[in-house]
Amino acid sequence: MHWEMVEQQDQRVVDQFSNTLNVSSIIANILLNRGITTFDAAKAFFRPSWENIHDPFLMADMDKASERVCHALYQKERIFIYGDYDVDGITSVSLMLLFFRSLGIEANYYIPDRLKEGYGLSVQGIQKAVDWGANLLITVDCGITASEEVAYATSLGVDVIVCDHHQPDNQLPDAVAVLDPKRSDCLYPFKELAGVGVAFKLVQAVSQQTGLEDISWKNLVDLVALGSAADIVPLTDENRLYVSKGLELINQYPSTGVSALIQEAGLEGREIGTGQIVFMLAPRINAVGRMGDAERAVRMLVSNSAEEAKQIASVLESENNLRKSIDEETFKEAMAMIEEQGGPDSEMAVVLAKEGWHSGVIGIVASRIVERIYRPTIMIAIEDGVGKGSARSIPDFDVYSAIKKCESYLTAFGGHKYAAGLSIGTDQINDFRTAFKEVAESELGNSELIPKLHIDAEIHLDDITDKLVRILNQFAPFGPHNMRPVFMSRDLQVVGTPRIVGQNHLKLKVRQNTHVFDTIGFGLGHLIDRLETNGSGLYMAYVIETNTWNGQTKIQLRIKDLK
Repeated sequence: MHWEMVEQQDQRVVDQFSNTLNVSSIIANILLNRGITTFDAAKAFFRPSWENIHDPFLMADMDKASERVCHALYQKERIFIYGDYDVDGITSVSLMLLFFRSLGIEANYYIPDRLKEGYGLSVQGIQKAVDWGANLLITVDCGITASEEVAYATSLGVDVIVCDHHQPDNQLPDAVAVLDPKRSDCLYPFKELAGVGVAFKLVQAVSQQTGLEDISWKNLVDLVALGSAADIVPLTDENRLYVSKGLELINQYPSTGVSALIQEAGLEGREIGTGQIVFMLAPRINAVGRMGDAERAVRMLVSNSAEEAKQIASVLESENNLRKSIDEETFKEAMAMIEEQGGPDSEMAVVLAKEGWHSGVIGIVASRIVERIYRPTIMIAIEDGVGKGSARSIPDFDVYSAIKKCESYLTAFGGHKYAAGLSIGTDQINDFRTAFKEVAESELGNSELIPKLHIDAEIHLDDITDKLVRILNQFAPFGPHNMRPVFMSRDLQVVGTPRIVGQNHLKLKVRQNTHVFDTIGFGLGHLIDRLETNGSGLYMAYVIETNTWNGQTKIQLRIKDLK
């Protein structure tokens, strides 16, 4: 792993900002490097406020969308919500249903079966809306490229509003309104909302237009936090506000459905942050979409019955356990195939295909392989002569662009720089594999295949004070574009005997002068060979956290790497 020091700002600027905020120069430098350069910006960062929310009507077509929804409300028309089967889509559908329920409207909804229908607005789903008698169909977290499907719905007398956050095609669907901050003609000041964030803007706009501000749309922000954190969007600007306010709601007044999910995940009584959402709650919601019927998660999130929510949360737990077992089996098979093909260092990229792999888990497995061997990876599940593939990448390789260069072998594909999906005939897989690897060979060098660790600052252990830790904790919620700060200290001495605990976790104490700290490296047991008991000269990259054990809370350094 290559350590890269983040640029250090001009010391005079750092000192001035440090005095302005009454924080250490360490904190001031980190803030400046994250684009927070004024007192007001720092205030907005540390104290997210609803005052900083953007006007929803700055979004292109929001006036049309809000007006059409209000018309449907006044005329008591039938509203149909069409979503996606991941956490972003599930929370988007749930948010819209709960909002309309608060207005006395029982809307209906549909989420396609991942295995049978795949992603996006489908003829089958539209027919469900027509059969139900829908007058208005609202897509959430999908629809931006569904021009043919939108035209089909319109031809059947159903108006469509598209709410999406994915990259549009050159031609937008001919819908009543198309809400997507990534539209080239959209002046909305923040482009990185999750799908649930776009749905939330529609809810906000309708609330304003109807004068129903007393029916607080802000009480739905817990769902925005769940969907946004799970979708790994940048936690800046409005996303930071939504996730921060949503976590407050989740921790203080969780809804019936969220409370059941927290209990089932074994997190009751613990502080819920983005880490708990991404690694504990989101996988349980995702599992039902990966393994079958995602609508079960919607029913849990909108339920008023603790018993019903608990029963569904239990199903989510079972589905997640099944998903994990299939993940593990597929991962082992994939790693064995990589070894048979010469090992991870023999190729710039990996393309694996096998009959019988579960198409609902190959994306997760591809991510795990990228973490393990640091190579762009495509996993293809073959069924009935058709391959469904999921691609995951490394920071220096645009996997979507690479796949596009090989599109002649594919029947369909889509995605973005770090993740993509594709469909392919089995007779084209070998040629596609060869072509994709040639693209990787031409665009990647050895330096791009070494993981990079960005270090925010070099500090001494005596810089780690209670005040520093308190302020660092206020950097939360953590996520893309606002990761937990990483520090480096040099010339540390190992105290006592390092040991491996739990699932290959490295545990040791380090000393610098008179300051001693407990450290832990999750999954880093293999680094124990780098350590010398009572030796010095150790370089450590780490994040600073607090750990509570047996009622005692202590500062703990979580190791990222050792040299």
